[in-house]
Amino acid sequence: MSYQTLAQKYRPQKFEDVVGQETITRTLKNSIFSERIANAYAFCGPRGVGKTSVARLIAKAMNCANPVDKDPCNQCFSCQEISQGNNMDVLEIDGASNNGVDEIRTLRENVKFSPSKSKFKVYIIDEVHMLSQGAFNALLKTLEEPPAHVKFIFATTEAHKVLPTIMSRCQRFDFKRISPAVISAKLLDIAQKEEIVVSKETALLIANAGDGSLRDSIVILDQMVSFSGRQVISDDVIELLGMVQKEVMDTIVTAIINNDPKTIINLLDDLISGGKDPVFIANSLIKYFRDIMILKTTSCALTSDMAFSEEETRKLKVQ
Repeated sequence: MSYQTLAQKYRPQKFEDVVGQETITRTLKNSIFSERIANAYAFCGPRGVGKTSVARLIAKAMNCANPVDKDPCNQCFSCQEISQGNNMDVLEIDGASNNGVDEIRTLRENVKFSPSKSKFKVYIIDEVHMLSQGAFNALLKTLEEPPAHVKFIFATTEAHKVLPTIMSRCQRFDFKRISPAVISAKLLDIAQKEEIVVSKETALLIANAGDGSLRDSIVILDQMVSFSGRQVISDDVIELLGMVQKEVMDTIVTAIINNDPKTIINLLDDLISGGKDPVFIANSLIKYFRDIMILKTTSCALTSDMAFSEEETRKLKVQ
């Protein structure tokens, strides 16, 4: 049996499995349950936050033979086929490689045909912003008045590149970056199920490295298991990802406060000589200063989203 990555294994199978997007999933569940399904949806937002996963869940829920509490049952023939990517009526199209007028014209011809065995034909177009101007124009009329059995779901990381005339014909949902606290909780849940030893601090460190993307964070956890085995520690995460250690950041900040350019230059030289990208170092410093400002101005209200222990938090607040 081929290896299944953690990101694949823990792809959401129910709406409640989608973390950090509760408002969106609640709205979509209710629209399906009340049969107020739009002709087209536009899912916008950064990578790895659940756009394609939710699109597949909608396709399942619309065609599920035995829905359970507004969720797809994942047991019927339709659900299983969609999960395996074998359902003839649910088509996932890569907008980057099918971005021409000819491809969209073919799609327009296909939508005329009734579903082979499902209630709805669902077209999921990923990275829809990659479609050409001509392709967008060819899609307009079909999108405005599609057959009753056809639904479109567009996913994009760059909504500003999608024609306004296309977007105006869709129900738009903006997926947000997921907070480190929510991501780390999910990572700890996965680690427990997979019998991986990960501390809360290490999970939060990985979550911060994921930059709001749950998928990226799970990929990092998977990568860390290959590197460290079943016990993942913070030092290994810092080493593998090439991160700047908090102790070094603390020393640089202290040197800046004390107006000590020699120490700053020596530390930066060591980091760059060790292979660190100057832009990465600058971004790390910006985030570090941001953490300090938040801690000083919010009475620690946001410390759960930061990879700092209580002792480190106390030190940051007095800087």
